[in-house]
Amino acid sequence: MNIKGWWSSLRNPATPRRGLGRVIGVAAAVLLVFLLVLSWYWSREPDIFWVDWEKDGRPAITGYATTETLLRVSRTLLDKPGGYLSNDVTLPGLWLDNIPNWEFGVLVQVRDLSRVMRNDFSRSQTQSVEDPALAEMEPNFNFDSDSWILPSSESRYREAIEYLEDYQARLLDTSQPDANFYARADNLREWLAVVEKRLGNLSQRLSASVGQMRVNTDLALDPSAAAGQPRGDNIAVKTPWLEIDDVFFEARGTAWALLHFLRAVEYDFQHVLEDKNATVSLRQVIRELEASLAPMRSPVVLNGGGFGMFANHSLVMASYLSRATQAITNLRELLAGG
Repeated sequence: MNIKGWWSSLRNPATPRRGLGRVIGVAAAVLLVFLLVLSWYWSREPDIFWVDWEKDGRPAITGYATTETLLRVSRTLLDKPGGYLSNDVTLPGLWLDNIPNWEFGVLVQVRDLSRVMRNDFSRSQTQSVEDPALAEMEPNFNFDSDSWILPSSESRYREAIEYLEDYQARLLDTSQPDANFYARADNLREWLAVVEKRLGNLSQRLSASVGQMRVNTDLALDPSAAAGQPRGDNIAVKTPWLEIDDVFFEARGTAWALLHFLRAVEYDFQHVLEDKNATVSLRQVIRELEASLAPMRSPVVLNGGGFGMFANHSLVMASYLSRATQAITNLRELLAGG
């Protein structure tokens, strides 16, 4: 026993405290680095996957590609690195906001497609009976996106996936055709009308990153129209500075989900698109969405001026989505033709 060291520590009690402080400091630094690395890993956007349109090596029946793609997108939302982060109440998910906004963009598209599948794709006419599994799936996908307990958002979304799997199994079972998928031009137009409005909304919000005065076009082209709360001829719009990256990543999530859904539609509605000479228009939409998902080379979402020295990622994203919106408008017009 070192009597001298022991006696010295008794005379200077601050020595062990300093040692304990160093240990706590090092442990805190290691934990912080670990959380930062984990945050970076969880903040990576999932890769684009290719749509499955074959079953057991042969082209599957109509509706399989769309149903399988909706399943894979929904599973990716829940099972990607870090899982579903929008309702996290612990670190590092608590301080992340880019991926939760990306998740919301994906979730909105999942909800829109699930609603159309329930009301249009799976029904032959307006008075036909809806599919019972899809009737349960759709409200589960519309559950609160940030509920973390009793029940959690993930549990409700997994229930929706199970109902969709039930529908898919019955769709593939030709011996018991109690589930069906109707690839018709009017059904496709119903979904594309919703997509067109979603992309138009995001394009406007992205463009407002730099702030501008816009002409009020609320009642344009309709002389008999009226508004409950009329606005002036010029409207000032600007996205708050702290929300610019939120809107950007919501748009990225929207484009990611739509890209897969439109690729699936190209298979399931192949004959309709060829009959309407609309295949090229659909592929143009897909091309614009692919370009909008190019990897970011900047660690942050830049918000430079439109013609300034630095990039404005929101304006670039808005440009791609605006062109996709216009292509969808042309596609809907072709589908409406005889």
